[in-house]
Amino acid sequence: MASVLRVSSRNARFQQWEALLSNRAKRQRAGEFLVQGVRPITMAARYGWRFRALIHDAERPLSQWAQALLRDVPAVRVSMAPALLAELGEKEEGSSPELVAVVEMPGDGLDRIEAGRGFLGVLLDRPANPGNVGSIIRSADALGADGVIVAGHAADVYDPRCVRASTGSLFALPVVRAPGPREVAAWVAAQRARGCPIVLAATDERGDRDVFDFDFTQPALLLAGNEGTGLSGAWRELSDVVVSIPMAGAASSLNAANAVSIVLYEASRQRLLARKGPRLSS
Repeated sequence: MASVLRVSSRNARFQQWEALLSNRAKRQRAGEFLVQGVRPITMAARYGWRFRALIHDAERPLSQWAQALLRDVPAVRVSMAPALLAELGEKEEGSSPELVAVVEMPGDGLDRIEAGRGFLGVLLDRPANPGNVGSIIRSADALGADGVIVAGHAADVYDPRCVRASTGSLFALPVVRAPGPREVAAWVAAQRARGCPIVLAATDERGDRDVFDFDFTQPALLLAGNEGTGLSGAWRELSDVVVSIPMAGAASSLNAANAVSIVLYEASRQRLLARKGPRLSS
């Protein structure tokens, strides 16, 4: 049986993990982040992410789920005092989680995203809200997207709020951070050169056409702007088309996660109908 590291005080190791909750720079330097919750941890294991540590409650009997992870996933095993584990799980004292995982960050190469003939991707330009980013990743996974790119100075995809909001989809879908338009434009050009004609479809309330009037059955990268300022001028110049969601009522705009989900649903709907083919009239 593998040896177990025991942590019962706020020692240096605990403080290192605690910093991963709120300090983006330390997450990046360490190349690791915390994963909380049964489904996210399960999804990380299912999709082959590298675990650095599995931290479990030192005082409670472990479930079969936790025992199986500790047995089957290569990682440092850590037995931690419940009050300390509650802090890492961001729970109130007395309701510590059974398990928290320390998981290694993958690389940010755009080649993690595979662009095939039916490619559908999402690019987020400087999103500020980690919860929105996680919700968009969840929608992208559910509606058949091939990957998500988070560009510019943006919320961290490895922030615990983003990881939780994705409900595990972060681990099932390639999510890549990119510095800005130049790197993404080069990647798109490379895909086009090899025969995948990706169209860049921006979203804006003042679009060229309504979202249901655009052909989303072609390879497409959906561009969505910052919650407050929208798409930058550089992304607008790169886009091939700007689509908008028709709205009624007094609302002037939609939450970023809602807007992206609506456009992804329209793309998914069009593609499903295209696969079914034309219906014969009776």
